[in-house]
Amino acid sequence: MDESVLRAMRKWPHVPAVYGWLALDRRGNWRIRDEKIGNAALRDFIGRNYQADARGRWFFQNGPQRVFVRLEYTPLVLRLDGAAVRDHCGRAFAPTATFLDDRGAVLMSGGGSVGLLDDRDLQAFAGAMGEAVAKLPKIPSSAVPARFAFDPDPKP
Repeated sequence: MDESVLRAMRKWPHVPAVYGWLALDRRGNWRIRDEKIGNAALRDFIGRNYQADARGRWFFQNGPQRVFVRLEYTPLVLRLDGAAVRDHCGRAFAPTATFLDDRGAVLMSGGGSVGLLDDRDLQAFAGAMGEAVAKLPKIPSSAVPARFAFDPDPKP
């Protein structure tokens, strides 16, 4: 978390949280009220201060204010980076299990979280996996939040 955020949290410890304002779409785009955030510096700031609380609610710590994120699907969106995997915040992601949901999406779990593989990387992923894609464990998309202990739409 940014040092400026930590200082603001110490200075103003009782700022109310925000709900329903910030969202993460299936391609890893941050959205404010359905408008894609285009400012790269703001996207990076959100990404550096994005995490989950003990109840599986993902949030962006904006100074002293916690802004809970509505998730279109999973808390992380993953991209292939050569042989590596990165999340939508640019952090390395080490998958320990891979799943195929009932809509054909690829999910990877690891490090206590789960991410959706960006659909723009599905062809490369399928090419690398070959026929093994069909043997991936299946999971219903409706079961993903409970299985991986996150709240896709936090409320006050």
